[in-house]
Amino acid sequence: MLNVVIFGAPGSGKGTQSELIIKEYGLDHISTGDVLRAEMKGETELGKIAKDYIEKGQLVPDELIVDMLAKVLDSKAGSKGVIFDGFPRTIPQAKALKEMLNKRGTDVSVMLNLQVEEEELISRLLERGKVSGRSDDNLETIKSRLDVYHKQTAPLADYYVGEGKHVGIHGMGTVEEIFDRIKEAINNL
Repeated sequence: MLNVVIFGAPGSGKGTQSELIIKEYGLDHISTGDVLRAEMKGETELGKIAKDYIEKGQLVPDELIVDMLAKVLDSKAGSKGVIFDGFPRTIPQAKALKEMLNKRGTDVSVMLNLQVEEEELISRLLERGKVSGRSDDNLETIKSRLDVYHKQTAPLADYYVGEGKHVGIHGMGTVEEIFDRIKEAINNL
């Protein structure tokens, strides 16, 4: 299985590039946010527990998220692989993901780290805010999100460097240029 973790700051192009990777390689897309919402909407046992945490303003524990991802992964048996979007975000999550995948005889194949300059990220997010009307795409919130990202990210990127799975992708240029760099990285696995 080809299991890809796509990584990058808000505005780095993860969503856009994920769609292209899915089309090119026939992968399934697993978005943690989508999985969480589906479990809560379906009022599954895991969904009820997660909802309880969220309603109390707490983060959903890593083990619970990994259990949800495992359930989704098991439902995609026979898949060519998956792209993980929005997970992992911390080293404990990365270790839990590795353990869950290893139990299924697979592992993360590559962690693609979309690297984009800060000014460009801010510019892209402000533009996205104008186009989509997303309330979280304003300068103050963007700076706060980028700050949180930088504090959490360096250790996770280092973790995947240590695992031999990290590939830095220059995330500047056209969508096609960036995707060509991603294809080169995946094809060289």
